[in-house]
Amino acid sequence: MNTNQCDIGMIGLGVMGENLVLNMESKGFSVAVFNRTTEVTDKFAAGRAKGKNIQPTQTLEEFVGALKKPRIAMLMVKAGPPVDSVISQLVPLLEKGDVIIDGGNSLFTDTQRREKELAEEDIHFVGMGVSGGEEGALKGPSLMPGGSRESWEIIAPIFRKIAAQVDGEPCCRYMGPDGAGHYVKMVHNGIEYGDIQLICEAYAILKDILGMDAAQLADIFEEWNKGELESYLIEITSLIFRKIDPETGKPLVDVILDKAGQKGTGIWTLQAGIKQYVVISTINAAVEARVISSRKEEREEASKILPHPRARTFKGNRDRFVNAVRDALYASKIISYAQGMELLRSGSTTYEWNLNLSDIATIWRGGCIIRAKFLNRIVEAFRRNPALQNLLLDRYFTKAIKRTQPKWRLVVSTAIKFGVPVPAFSASLAYFDSYRSARLPANLLQGQRDFFGAHTYERIDKPGVFHTEWLEPEGTPAEKPTEPKTPEPHHAGE
Repeated sequence: MNTNQCDIGMIGLGVMGENLVLNMESKGFSVAVFNRTTEVTDKFAAGRAKGKNIQPTQTLEEFVGALKKPRIAMLMVKAGPPVDSVISQLVPLLEKGDVIIDGGNSLFTDTQRREKELAEEDIHFVGMGVSGGEEGALKGPSLMPGGSRESWEIIAPIFRKIAAQVDGEPCCRYMGPDGAGHYVKMVHNGIEYGDIQLICEAYAILKDILGMDAAQLADIFEEWNKGELESYLIEITSLIFRKIDPETGKPLVDVILDKAGQKGTGIWTLQAGIKQYVVISTINAAVEARVISSRKEEREEASKILPHPRARTFKGNRDRFVNAVRDALYASKIISYAQGMELLRSGSTTYEWNLNLSDIATIWRGGCIIRAKFLNRIVEAFRRNPALQNLLLDRYFTKAIKRTQPKWRLVVSTAIKFGVPVPAFSASLAYFDSYRSARLPANLLQGQRDFFGAHTYERIDKPGVFHTEWLEPEGTPAEKPTEPKTPEPHHAGE
């Protein structure tokens, strides 16, 4: 291959990097590849890349020399310092107008910093969320690019072609400036945490309350995947239940240790929620469930010491209860997405990204881990009303919650009676009950804050801000108005 001829270059040949390269090549693009460990490059060149329009390079100089101008260099390396390290080595070799793309799971604030630094060198920097795992990378991922509009125009022909396609639409659209793409991917991963935990809780309920085995569970999830819950995660759940462990002959799921791992993007989502005053309680419950699962030895000890609820046998109609669990899962899933979409809207306002929520739901319909039929409903909701404050207020979702609410309450209360932990189901229901309440007990909370810290309160019957001397010497409370001012949303001293 002649030099200066490759359409794009890939730095980092892990599973995702390799698969993206093969995807690009299969769609007609020539790709230069580089890996810090040259043995990895050599192995790829001699194996999966053999005979393909893929150019292995041994040095970054050779790599940059193989690219057409404006050069497009994509990084699939570990988030954090490794990304900064590669960028610092790459920049001296590039020219004005070239593009660096970070396709890893980088923290969006790092992307904002890098984009700003590189803009000073007149080099475009794109932070691109890539979802779909190794299969998605190879066959068509969901892509969430953020950066300057100009950089998007340069890379769009490649990435719109390699993305998953749904109804003739590529699952790749421009998200917004600087860190927008990585922020959207972070929220995607938070919603993914919520989705996975809700499915795990549905499994726990069916297994521990109805005593279902893996084969029965596989049938149920396969059936659920034909209805409104149709999604990638429900589909793979039914396949997981069918897998038999060759060593023991038992269902593989029953011999897997119940100790979850996580890579940190869920925690970043929680931090963003806290910073932006957005309630994402379902995602929070999902992250915490992983944390407590990781304390396996401690839980085993506690299970011998702590009291359990009295043993019960389920006496209701089993089929009806299974349908109720399906409804509870659907209702909770709606809440999880409503919270995620609110976090996106808030981030869009905070960072002035002008995110298009309908576009985001559109590109999540294929390629990514949370792809689901019901994302079409979210697309429709934001098309009906782009300023929709909460997904629950859209007529489709209001009706869905109205229909599923009685079963949702039944399932959560039954799980509580049987002692089956359902933190994400419970958090979703509590969020719904709080959001639909015209009055919450925060009036008492404000009274307490004023009592111990003179934080003041407002009244329902007249304007102004008030403070009460709660303990008068003679025992009679006295209220006095303070200077009118905007009440603080929180107080740092609490």
